[in-house]
Amino acid sequence: MKVVFLQDVPNVARAGEVKEVASGYSRNFLIPQKLALLAGSAASITQLKIKAQSQADAQAELVRLAQQIEGKEIILKARVGAKDRLFGSINSADIASELNNSAGLVIDKRKVELGKPIRQLGNYEVAIRLAKDIIPKIKVTVTEKEPD
Repeated sequence: MKVVFLQDVPNVARAGEVKEVASGYSRNFLIPQKLALLAGSAASITQLKIKAQSQADAQAELVRLAQQIEGKEIILKARVGAKDRLFGSINSADIASELNNSAGLVIDKRKVELGKPIRQLGNYEVAIRLAKDIIPKIKVTVTEKEPD
């Protein structure tokens, strides 16, 4: 049975490919899981075009967001102890919320790639992984919070 794959299926096919598979495999697994559609139908071709267009739109939106983020500088203030060590730390959630507050850009904290939490004053370069190949970098400056 010929099917058009809507998503990548490991060791079988990539999205967009038309491939001959066992009829039971397509009827019982691929089509119910919305991984593929029958190749002969016009609806499958239309749905594939719509999906490709929506993926292209989403990719363009991510590129636009990356251009806005690239090179941004955010300043975080924290309480400091001896030897410029912070009380607590600055983590990816703090960076994401500050990006939202200062620039109005909504970034999920899981997208912020921070190896270890920041525990010292200073300047840091932090990557934000929006997609597999879209990784803008921002500058994070941690300064001392004024005592109350």
